[in-house]
Amino acid sequence: MSVKRLLCCMNSMDAGGAETFLMKQYRKLDREKYQMDFCVNIQQRGYYDDEIEALGGRIYRIPLKSEDFKGSLKALENIVRENGYESVLCSSVKPGTALELLAAKKGGAKRLIYRSSNTAVDGGSKQKILHSTLGQLAKVVPNVKIAPSKEAAEYCFGKNCIKSGKANILYNGVDMSVYHYSGDKRREMREKLGLENELAVFHVGRFSTAKNHGFLLEVFAEILKLEPESKLFLAGGGELEEKIKSKAEELYIKDSVVFLGIRKDIPDLLCAADVFVFPSFYEGMPNTVIEAQALSVPCVISDRITPDADITGRVKYLPLGNASLWAKTAVEYWKKFERQDMTEIFKAKKYDIDSVAAEFTKYCFGE
Repeated sequence: MSVKRLLCCMNSMDAGGAETFLMKQYRKLDREKYQMDFCVNIQQRGYYDDEIEALGGRIYRIPLKSEDFKGSLKALENIVRENGYESVLCSSVKPGTALELLAAKKGGAKRLIYRSSNTAVDGGSKQKILHSTLGQLAKVVPNVKIAPSKEAAEYCFGKNCIKSGKANILYNGVDMSVYHYSGDKRREMREKLGLENELAVFHVGRFSTAKNHGFLLEVFAEILKLEPESKLFLAGGGELEEKIKSKAEELYIKDSVVFLGIRKDIPDLLCAADVFVFPSFYEGMPNTVIEAQALSVPCVISDRITPDADITGRVKYLPLGNASLWAKTAVEYWKKFERQDMTEIFKAKKYDIDSVAAEFTKYCFGE
């Protein structure tokens, strides 16, 4: 029996939420039957490239549409045609994404899969105009539409698309054998991080406009007034990292803020966390909030994030703007909950990776 291959079109395979989602599915595939390949626009190697190749995946590199619009789409069309891809997936909310699926269709692909991964896109009024015009193609080009939440689905595919059956929810599942709370691991990681009994506030996410790190620092400055020995740990990379470092200096809190960079040990780090603070302007369904809950970390997050992100009852939604309120709530949630095993809760709500991977295979390979 020949192996069925899925081509995934991404800007890059760095450690972002959409990329991490795809890698979680990839690791769970029966690779004697299915394989995932990736078409990216970034020429340098990405965070996941080594793992993709180790799993047997191919990585194709094509020009950025912003640099060579026609050349980029033509290159994708040729890859699909020359390699006989029947299934092509694009995961993005950028207005031009559906054009990639059109190029794939021209190359012979039959299953055109669009995964909406967010509820907005950076770029201001220009992107809003493009979304209201070019973005309308997302409603008609793909014949398989998936999203991690109702809000993310409706952003790309239109109001009531889930209710009408035009799109489907596919959760951001977690491998509970990896994201599994351990008291021993907590003690080990806290020792490595130089922590004793002080409050450890965590955030995992790219340094981008959407994540609202500036407000997060303001919240942490207020936390320090309540718990002066607290530490804030920021995991991730991105274009705004230096700006956020500068703001930490301006707020006179830089000695209490630890920039961890892009890490491969997020489950271990989250074992050490006391509270997870996530004040995003928008999200589709944040992987990291789900992962924090899998490790039973209480979360204080923006009320602009879908209510479906609360899986464990340990999530507090707050409006943006009042840093003092956020700080008081974070300290309250730190003291409110004991850590516990969340495996059964995640399985019951179908957020475990095995349940999600089975659905992913159905949508993407038609089986």
